[in-house]
Amino acid sequence: MDKNYDALKLENQICFPLYACSREIIKQYKPFLDEIDLTYTQYIAMMVLWEHQSVTVKELGQYLFLDSGTLTPLLKKMEAKGIISRRRDQEDERSLIVSLTKEGEALKERAVEVPQKMAQCVRLAPEEAKELYRLLYKLLG
Repeated sequence: MDKNYDALKLENQICFPLYACSREIIKQYKPFLDEIDLTYTQYIAMMVLWEHQSVTVKELGQYLFLDSGTLTPLLKKMEAKGIISRRRDQEDERSLIVSLTKEGEALKERAVEVPQKMAQCVRLAPEEAKELYRLLYKLLG
């Protein structure tokens, strides 16, 4: 291949290993999340709610880097499962508040083992994991 086109080689793309790793890691999560009846996206939404109890859809989107078009169907499915509730903010009718239900809070006990199980799948030393985390958030910034 002509040197002018080196930038088009897959091996020279930072996006490709990020994409491939993301897919592989989410695939590794699947059996653990199947046990608690959550998809990966539902799981990360629940992580935000377990930490904050209640957030607006806009805030949830900011935490997860997701838009409302992605969140709306996700939240509807989670509400149908009974793990969250959605209601309009009384001070601002345009704002939708998402909150944990008792069932959603109880699910936290079953989910607590997921990170430990995943740590066994991701073979990085603790220092490597911290550095990767730092670099990924640097890219997101």
